[in-house]
Amino acid sequence: MQRKMLEKDRKRQKRKIHIRKTLSGTAARPRLSVTRSNKALYMQVIDDDKGHTLVSASTLEKDLRSLKPNLDGASRLGEIMGKRLVEKNITTVVFDRNGYLYHGLVKAMADGARKAGVQF
Repeated sequence: MQRKMLEKDRKRQKRKIHIRKTLSGTAARPRLSVTRSNKALYMQVIDDDKGHTLVSASTLEKDLRSLKPNLDGASRLGEIMGKRLVEKNITTVVFDRNGYLYHGLVKAMADGARKAGVQF
């Protein structure tokens, strides 16, 4: 079982590196990176030119702890992230799925952000 999980993570890391070769965030169009674990969901918007995180949201934040790492929680987290982006006048981003397949939680987070008005 342990070996299988290490192999899955290794494959995801390879996909991540392959994707990040071409994907980069700028000040005009920052990168929206999503990460998921069994316990929490994370989203952050990054300006890769400066190396700064502009906006972030996570289910570990005090007011978002009620969100669970399931489809409903992922969708709500995406909406909250979208609202934070619109407040900072960021309307277009580059979506970085971080090597995860685009379905399930990752898709729900992306759809939630789109629902709030962010384009990618």
